[in-house]
Amino acid sequence: MASTLRVGLLPRPAAATAAASAVAPATTNSQQLLLRSACRQAPVSTSRRLFSTSPAALAPGYPYQGVPRDAHGLSMPIPKPSSRNPEIPPYPYGPRQVYKQSNGGLYGSSRIRFGNNVSEKHDVKTPRKWRPNLQRRRLWSEALRCFVQTRVTTRVLRTIDKVGGLDNYLLGDKSQRIKDLGPWGWKLRWRIMQSEIVVERFRAERAALGLGPKSNKAIRDEAMSEAVAMGIVPLATGATSTQALLDETQRMLDTEVDFVIGKDEGFMKEQRT
Repeated sequence: MASTLRVGLLPRPAAATAAASAVAPATTNSQQLLLRSACRQAPVSTSRRLFSTSPAALAPGYPYQGVPRDAHGLSMPIPKPSSRNPEIPPYPYGPRQVYKQSNGGLYGSSRIRFGNNVSEKHDVKTPRKWRPNLQRRRLWSEALRCFVQTRVTTRVLRTIDKVGGLDNYLLGDKSQRIKDLGPWGWKLRWRIMQSEIVVERFRAERAALGLGPKSNKAIRDEAMSEAVAMGIVPLATGATSTQALLDETQRMLDTEVDFVIGKDEGFMKEQRT
C-alpha cells in the first residue's frame, strides 16, 4: 500500500505548462474591460421556487374536483367547502367549534383524543394524542357522474362501503347521520339532491306512497317551515312577513278600523268570595 501512486501530489511538467500557455491566447486588457462592463449591465434574475414542500392534504379547498354531468351535458359545479352559497339551506347544527378542520371534510364524529402513555415499571405518565386516520380520496358519485375529491377518515370510508356508495351515505335520513356529515357533507348532500337521478328517485318514492308530484314552491315552503321549526330561521322575520304586516296596517288605517291591542276579558273583574 505504501507504493500507491498519488496522482494529485505529482508536479506538472514544465513542457506541458508551456504548451498550454502557447495554445490559449492571452487576453488583453481591453477584452477584460468589455467582459466586466457586460457583466455589470446584465439583468439580475431573481429565482423563484417552482415547487412546494407543503403536503397536498393541507392545501385549501379541492382544486382537482370532478365536473358533474347530467343527461344534457355539464351541470352546476360542486360547491367548495369554504364558499358561501345562499341557495344552500344552513347546516342545522352549525359549524363545528372543536377540531375545525373537520368542517371541510367527511370526518364523522372523529376528533383528536388526548391521553397518556403509562410505563409498566415506574408508572410514569407521558402525555400523547391520537389523531384520526385521515386520507384524501376521490369517491365516485352515481348521481353526479363524476369523482368527488374530499378528505375522509377510514371509519367513514368503511361506512360508505357498507351503505353502498357515497350517494347513499350522504342521503341518510337519521339524525346521527346528519350530525356526522358536517358542513361540507351537508353541501354535498344538497348538491346531490339537485341531480336528475336523485330527483327521479324521490319522485318514484312519492308515487309508490300514493302522493302526487311536489312543485318547487311547495318544496321551498316546506324547507322554510322546517327551518323555522328547528330554530334556524326566526319566526316572522322574513321580507314577505314584514311586507304582509305593513300591508295589513295600511289597510286598517285606510278603513279607520280600531287597532285591537289586546283582549280585556277579566280586567278589573269583581271577585266573589
